[in-house]
Amino acid sequence: MSHKHIDMHCHPALKPYNKSFKYQPTKQNDLRAGRKNSIWHYSPPNLLERSVNKILTLTKFTQTDLTALAKSGCSEVIIALYPFEKHFFTRKVLGLKFITDLLVNLAAGISQKGVDHVRNHSNYFTVLEEEYDFYKQLDNQVQLINGVHYTYRIVNNYAEIRANNLLETPTKKIINIILSIEGGHSFNTGLDMLVDTANEAQVLENIQKIKQWDHTPAFVTLAHHFYNELCGHARSISIGAIKKNQNRGLNTDITNLGHKVINALLSSTNGKPIFIDIKHMSTPSRKTYYELLNRVYAQQNIPIIVSHGALNGKRSIEQWDVIDYPNRSHHFNDIDINFYDFEIKKIAASKGIFGMQLDERRIGSKRAVRKSKVYFPNRKKRLKKKSLLVWRQIEHIAEILNNDGLFCWGIQTIGSDFDGIVNPIKGIWTSENIEELASALVKHAEKYLDNETHLIKNDVINNKISAEEIIERVMHTNAINFLETHFK
Repeated sequence: MSHKHIDMHCHPALKPYNKSFKYQPTKQNDLRAGRKNSIWHYSPPNLLERSVNKILTLTKFTQTDLTALAKSGCSEVIIALYPFEKHFFTRKVLGLKFITDLLVNLAAGISQKGVDHVRNHSNYFTVLEEEYDFYKQLDNQVQLINGVHYTYRIVNNYAEIRANNLLETPTKKIINIILSIEGGHSFNTGLDMLVDTANEAQVLENIQKIKQWDHTPAFVTLAHHFYNELCGHARSISIGAIKKNQNRGLNTDITNLGHKVINALLSSTNGKPIFIDIKHMSTPSRKTYYELLNRVYAQQNIPIIVSHGALNGKRSIEQWDVIDYPNRSHHFNDIDINFYDFEIKKIAASKGIFGMQLDERRIGSKRAVRKSKVYFPNRKKRLKKKSLLVWRQIEHIAEILNNDGLFCWGIQTIGSDFDGIVNPIKGIWTSENIEELASALVKHAEKYLDNETHLIKNDVINNKISAEEIIERVMHTNAINFLETHFK
């Protein structure tokens, strides 16, 4: 069975946009796929690049370029617009700026010219608009791949997705692009690492501008790697030379300006609502946001979104040291950027979505990732062991929800974070490998359902479904249902 997938969070333009500064004119999205400033530029990992990634965790190859997405059969994808944050480069190491430049360039593959642009600009919102324009430049432009004519179209609602799907033929395919934004700094906050710089009127005006774009983003990831004057963030960087740049605002709560930004985004009086993605928010910020949804926005049916996340196996933010599933908790990475069991229940109750991040740093404990290694070349065995890291996320979410009397297969989906700064699960290098992942997940699901000790026994809410249907939901159905419900 072919498993078509939707990706809730990836960065097809991050590399080509930032590499466009090597060319004249800059910021141009080239239709010629051979150019590195083309969103169609196809550069899957060769043997050397895969080996470098295994040893150094560097991901220089492209993962969700539009050609890779086309080859994978993906027809809907949520892309993240992301103005690269200055504070990756704010501090010098040993008095030299080129060391952090080198580290980030190696990790992200954005080119030195791109790094210089990040250092020198003074307005994140302008960069956001430029990346949006980068996508618009080739909107509906034809690219021929293996005898099939592909286009991508930026869409503004689910109805446009359906209309585009009806236009497809065996030789004409359309990739529907839904916008999201990663990081509230995009509204031009957090420019200085040490002091507040945001202008409240300008920030709110920028949100209004976004709501007037031709294509309104579906959601905004409010926090990201560094303090943005809107809310606290969770620890996400482990590179020693950069890690301390995250310290300001780490694990703090939503600010007064943050409350106003949330209200402006969720409001329907100034355009359609733009939802909040809670990934990267600190635990105090997440806790406050849940309270806001209950107290202020209870009548608005706002979905809780995790575009790209993983589990930590612990009960809740308040009871962070309590484990309800001791037989499984050791599989997960116990960090607070990952999500607690009670948050999974809140996501499901809100008719939200949970995109599973295909990043080895997040998706499993060090022990689990170590046990998933295959030391001798054996692709089939590697895929079986690596896909188990993903299956454990699916299974744990299911048992949490089943035990709470909820439908348990309805929120899990893929939020790869491909072409962000990720260390991909080995063997699941790019979007082209996701169908292989799906096939391996079906086998894990079959094994799980065949084991009479599993907890999924609730027929009343139709939790006993087939392995194929479970994985079809993870790959496509859950995300498309979410878009049909919420992307109006």
